[in-house]
Amino acid sequence: MGGKVISGQICWKVDVAVLLTLSLFACGLAMEMEESSWQADSRFYIKPPHCVDIPFDLRLCYNVGYGKMRLPNLLDHETMDEVMQQASSWVPLLNKNCHPNTQLFLCSLYAPICLDRPIYPCRSLCTVVRDACTPVMEFFGFPWPDMLRCDKFPLDNDLCIAFPNPNATVPANPQASEVCPPCDNEMNTDIILDHLCASEFALKMKIKEVKKENGDRKIIPQKKKKALKLGPLKKKDLKKLTLYIKNGAECPCHQLDNLNTNFLIMGRKVNKQNLLTVIHRWDKKSKEVKKAVKKMKSHVCPTYQGVFK
Repeated sequence: MGGKVISGQICWKVDVAVLLTLSLFACGLAMEMEESSWQADSRFYIKPPHCVDIPFDLRLCYNVGYGKMRLPNLLDHETMDEVMQQASSWVPLLNKNCHPNTQLFLCSLYAPICLDRPIYPCRSLCTVVRDACTPVMEFFGFPWPDMLRCDKFPLDNDLCIAFPNPNATVPANPQASEVCPPCDNEMNTDIILDHLCASEFALKMKIKEVKKENGDRKIIPQKKKKALKLGPLKKKDLKKLTLYIKNGAECPCHQLDNLNTNFLIMGRKVNKQNLLTVIHRWDKKSKEVKKAVKKMKSHVCPTYQGVFK
């Protein structure tokens, strides 16, 4: 990314589609602008803002389309370790593709592009991402976090990162026609570990029966189960364990078409219900499953509690 000053104005040349739309309403913006009518929360950093390379293991934003970010970021994370710990909580959602601009919105806060002044996402960008992704997050028992409440962000007539394509539409109820989010997972070691971290428990088991109940899909396991991660569950809880795909009565879950196999099941306990967050067929020949299970014991997970309060 490069910039040039023309007649006292700044016009940013962005060679990546993700940030073409930085919509700072940027080309032609006067360098000497009046203060925006929207004021961010006062931020007093221990360290002055500086530019750093986006590390390759910041998976949420490494491929966002620019190479350097502002630190401290716009969520007051002052160290890269803190950024990576918190940002990684969002990677499973990014994998769900709930909105094409999820990464743009999140990275504008976690890994803001280096400019002379901080540029926040517009309220409209927050709103479209929130409205598209909240139904998917609800499958996993996560609310839209208060730290990303959209009314905290500036209106579109202020200097901010705007929704790139205001004419684009996202289905109002994407899960009605698409695969249930817990069932739509790539068999990839890193993705399996991401979902392990987003889940409180993980089990290897067979399924006895599947029912529809109050708009949910109710899953009754067979007695024999192998715990890979117990979380809030106790061994005695496994005997009468029942799982639910929240709001999943009607969306497809192809893994459940044939129950004559073992499954890798992950879940979270939410409001006294054990929600199924991930389901994979346990393929003995899968190198990805073998690698993931081997890494589970030593894998360090991000702190989800610090994000989704």
